[in-house]
Amino acid sequence: MMMPANGHRAHGFSSAHFLDSDEIIQELNLNGNETVMDAGCGDGHNAIKILEDYNHKGLVYAVDVYDASIEDMNEYKNENNVENLINIEAYITKGIPGVEDDSIDVVLMVNVFHGFKASRTIDEAIEELKRIIKKDGKIAIMDYKAWDVPKGPPTPVRSSPSELEEFFNSHDLKKVYLNEEIGEDIPEGKSHYLIMFQKN
Repeated sequence: MMMPANGHRAHGFSSAHFLDSDEIIQELNLNGNETVMDAGCGDGHNAIKILEDYNHKGLVYAVDVYDASIEDMNEYKNENNVENLINIEAYITKGIPGVEDDSIDVVLMVNVFHGFKASRTIDEAIEELKRIIKKDGKIAIMDYKAWDVPKGPPTPVRSSPSELEEFFNSHDLKKVYLNEEIGEDIPEGKSHYLIMFQKN
């Protein structure tokens, strides 16, 4: 897999060294021709993995608030002559420019959603994700379990799957999938869960 030349320069820590991209992306059951968004792409390793191994005939959006992440993704795109990658610098909660309503098949968000809880912008984030996904489109959220453990975000900004389900249900998005045995092996068990919501 070709990584951006400058490596990870995003605000957070890259999950590339402790989360298995294949394990995550296989949960999405892609056919290879979807429009997929890696929302909060960071160093872009998941977006690049989707492009190179899972979605050859589709389109991938890489979105991040941090300009250095998008610079690196643009460099990757230009150096590798990738036509089916669109990189966007944006605050998801303020709207993602250039992305039409009902245009995305799958949104993937890894280790990002707790940031909306921290900034108290959950409703704004969900509304924007709801706007961009197609009817029957899916939003896949992978985040840390709501455990008080040293690694990961502070415990108060973590959410349980049932809490996320409440948030998304209030925006008329329903849970269609939950995997609570995914991520890194830590003494307490698997570090993460992946939950998926659908727009009907």
